[in-house]
Amino acid sequence: MKAYQLQNNFEASNDLLERIFNNTYNGIALVSLSGNWLKVNDSVCHLLGYSRSELFNMDIDNIVFIEDLGVHEEKYEKLVLGEIDKYRVKQRYFHKDGSLIWVLIYVSLVYFKEGRPHMIWQFNNITKQEKNKAKLRAMLEVAKEQNERLTSFARIVTHNLRSHSGNLSTITEFLEEDFKNIKTNENYKLLKNAVESLQETVSHLTEVAKIKKTDESEMQKLNLYNYVQKAMYSIIAMAQNANAIIYNEIDEDENVLAVPAYLESIILNFLTNAIKYRSDKRAPVIELSSKIVEDFVVLKIKDNGLGIDMKKYGDKIFQMYKTFHRKKDSIGVGLFITKNHIESMGGRVEVISKVDKGTEFFVYLPKA
Repeated sequence: MKAYQLQNNFEASNDLLERIFNNTYNGIALVSLSGNWLKVNDSVCHLLGYSRSELFNMDIDNIVFIEDLGVHEEKYEKLVLGEIDKYRVKQRYFHKDGSLIWVLIYVSLVYFKEGRPHMIWQFNNITKQEKNKAKLRAMLEVAKEQNERLTSFARIVTHNLRSHSGNLSTITEFLEEDFKNIKTNENYKLLKNAVESLQETVSHLTEVAKIKKTDESEMQKLNLYNYVQKAMYSIIAMAQNANAIIYNEIDEDENVLAVPAYLESIILNFLTNAIKYRSDKRAPVIELSSKIVEDFVVLKIKDNGLGIDMKKYGDKIFQMYKTFHRKKDSIGVGLFITKNHIESMGGRVEVISKVDKGTEFFVYLPKA
């Protein structure tokens, strides 16, 4: 009686496994070590468009895209030698209708009672994702090409503008030499101011046009603490004049990957801004610290200055020619260039600010 019950349980269990095998959404196949189909479920047949009998009578390699024939090779050897217990590969297959499909295959070994190993292949159809990736790559290529054209255009325009503004400046000098009293002429004063403003604008545009994606060969391992110390020394007179206190709390062993000139410019810009936009209600205090977040060193610059209305200006902080306080020498170029320098090195910048409380900038720089 017990033997009969055990037999029934065994058959019921096998029947359940068979139904699970055949009705699983993802394709599952049992494959011999020599690469022949031994068993496939309905999902594999649906995925490839062939019936079971058609699959069993063909070599798997006959429907594999030729460039993907060897993708299993290295990992398969490690699997058979016991160095790994499973692996996954991407492989392209030809559907019966001739279309090309992308499949992500998970491979593992299974041993039966006889001790002979076979492979279990689990198939996931990722054709849609791969097509979307291809579209994205194509769009990025177009964007890259357009960006290169815009960069070339910007350089040509700034070069020509620089030449013309230089000529205008030279002409004003000639006029001053030829007409001794011209400096008092109101129209001449307007012309002189216009020429100077044009030269200043061209200078800003020239700096912006220089910004480009930084090549990895230009990046160097730089000690962040030392660069902050150097920047603090550079503005010591400005800090003393404003009674500013600056704390360098950065780990002395913190290193980043950056372009030396860019890193120096970034730190100087944030420090000088913190002093420039100080509050008259209190002595300026600037704190610089750092922490590691994944593959980045995050440089934090905190001040107790005027702060910025984030609701009003939050999406404009890093735009060109945007200013948020009434300062005579504020032109809204520094933060724009600084952000572009940071991003050109593979980093990013974030900001938190409250009016009359102060501002915190978080500069993410690649960790060395």
